[in-house]
Amino acid sequence: MIDLHLHTTASDGRLAPSDLVELASASGLTIISVTDHDTIAGLAEAGAAADRLGVRLIDGIEITAVETGRDVHLLGYFFDPMNAGLRSLLLAQRADRVRRVRQMGERLAGLGCAVDLDVLLNEAESQPGRSIGRPGLADALIQAGHAQDRGDAFNRWLGVGRPAFVARRGASVAQVVEIIGTAGGITSLAHPYLTGIDNRIASFAASGLAALEARHSQQDVAAEMRYRQMASRLDLVVSGGSDFHADPSHRIAELGIVTLPPADFAALEARASSLRRPGDPSISLT
Repeated sequence: MIDLHLHTTASDGRLAPSDLVELASASGLTIISVTDHDTIAGLAEAGAAADRLGVRLIDGIEITAVETGRDVHLLGYFFDPMNAGLRSLLLAQRADRVRRVRQMGERLAGLGCAVDLDVLLNEAESQPGRSIGRPGLADALIQAGHAQDRGDAFNRWLGVGRPAFVARRGASVAQVVEIIGTAGGITSLAHPYLTGIDNRIASFAASGLAALEARHSQQDVAAEMRYRQMASRLDLVVSGGSDFHADPSHRIAELGIVTLPPADFAALEARASSLRRPGDPSISLT
């Protein structure tokens, strides 16, 4: 079984990378990708665990691009984690996450919902590559007694249009696609149903987007078929995964339920190989 969308404590998941891989193996997954937000900090630990357990790990990431003020989540696969351009982008992305958390913390204080940001900000400073964001703020709100769970925190304070929301600054879709491509990788649009910008997908494809995440824990069968048909029209392949965070209040709570069929994975891997440019780093796709 294949799951190409998983999160760890390197960003907003609840499990350490090695623990996630162990759970994935126990759940019957044989090919996985750790796709933490704007960081590759969990890949080395996940890779060591995958080697030990006989699980194939595809280097992955979920990068948040910004288009006309809206977040667009992009999944990258088969890239070189040591690529300088990619690492530079991720440093900038994580710096903006810190800026955003600070500003939202200030807004919360002004709303009478002050939270202790020290732990969250110290994680960003003391743990190389650690990616922080709104889920961490939600946890701080819970600890301070201002929210019952992450969903409540987002609905009342942190979601788009809510009182403490601060917009992200970041690279465009085209810029992210280009950088992942330069690093030898391939880019898929994450959970398009949740993103809600179907009218922009053709332009993203024209900019080099290679895949759509047709399989996702919050996309039903009708949505999956719509995105499979769209992918076919735009000459894109499809990706898929659970978007597992080990958080019952966020996405799916179990592994092995939402998986990518082997034929889709083979097509994704073949497209990545076909898009590799002359001079790109030589990365084994096996």
